[in-house]
Amino acid sequence: MREKIIEMGKKAREAAHLMAKADTNRKREALEKMAAAIERESRSIYEANRGDLDDAAAKGLGKAKVERLTISEKVLDEMVSGLREVALLPDPVGEVTRMWTRPNGLRVGKMRIPLGVIGIVYESRPNVTVDAAALCIKAGNAVILRGGSEAFHSNSRLAAILRESLKEAGLPEDAVQFVETTDRQAVLDLLSLEEYVDVMIPRGGEDLIRFVAQNARMPVLKHYKGVCHIFVDSDADIKMGVDICLNAKAQRPATCNAMETLLVHEKIAPDFLPVAARQLRSVGVEIRGCEKTRAIIPECVAATEEDWYAEYLDLILAVRVVPDMDEAIRHITRYGSMHTEAIITENFERAHRFIQEVQSSLVLVNASTRFNDGFQLGLGAEIGISTSRLHAFGPMGIEELTTTKFIAFGNGQLRS
Repeated sequence: MREKIIEMGKKAREAAHLMAKADTNRKREALEKMAAAIERESRSIYEANRGDLDDAAAKGLGKAKVERLTISEKVLDEMVSGLREVALLPDPVGEVTRMWTRPNGLRVGKMRIPLGVIGIVYESRPNVTVDAAALCIKAGNAVILRGGSEAFHSNSRLAAILRESLKEAGLPEDAVQFVETTDRQAVLDLLSLEEYVDVMIPRGGEDLIRFVAQNARMPVLKHYKGVCHIFVDSDADIKMGVDICLNAKAQRPATCNAMETLLVHEKIAPDFLPVAARQLRSVGVEIRGCEKTRAIIPECVAATEEDWYAEYLDLILAVRVVPDMDEAIRHITRYGSMHTEAIITENFERAHRFIQEVQSSLVLVNASTRFNDGFQLGLGAEIGISTSRLHAFGPMGIEELTTTKFIAFGNGQLRS
């Protein structure tokens, strides 16, 4: 298997060289062909996904994992629309982001170039296969995909469709490669290919991400977990706050951008919490509250110190009543994961201060944490959400899959 992985790395390096100079229109054509092919081959995609779902049922996988694994008609439509949206986005490759002139007349600038070969190790979600390929191709990269064993049939079918579309568009099909094995050793082999793979991006649970970070010999763009907070300020609109919290916790609780901890200003808590708790419990959310929260909602479970650190990925919510915004920010700083935080308030000054002082990859005012998503933020799609700050911070779209090189124009300048 190691020899096969090395061969994939060599092919990816060759493909990356060709992709770096690929014509913008050719890349757009390839993405449009991919979208059309996924629509055309929807039946075979559903059949492949059914094989994965049958295996999941046999293994007794939980509801949340099965949800992430399922390719519904909506999920397939999102794959297609994501490909078409990425196709229409501006091509970042070759963009000169800044130019300046030195005293000697030398004109210096920075130009966007692809990262090169990107490795993606991911779990469950088959749509990652399509999103990752789309973004890597648009940014002029090659990608090696290693999905989880639970989605093997779905990922394999999708990758085959993407490769065929690249070939039809006159681009190297090896710009998208899928590791056709569920052997865990293949992951370790891929993580050792620093000669061929420029950066590794893991997507999945905390255990997977830590495994990749600890074993990769190349740089890793990562986030370990999403402990996302909403702070309901004393000047919040209660109905808006309840609606936002319900969406942030219950719309898709198994996602990394779902709210895990709710912080409520003590002045508004007596009015806000009973209404919010009633709505949250109506959709099955278990509330674990601090002492002040339990005084207002006696039926909730007592929160422990571990609850403030928890990424539940389930219909469970930790709730704490705080005396002011300063304490809310201190709580977020101590227990958060720099993923996503939001404030609900009608007070402009506090909203502005919250945005300035909370150092997470997305900070929102009067909106759900569920918007920390490349598609929702207008990036077309995302290859992951980085909370490491180095190179990229937040959803990684096309620009985050490029770097910059220096360029200079002279007319005979010599260094003295």
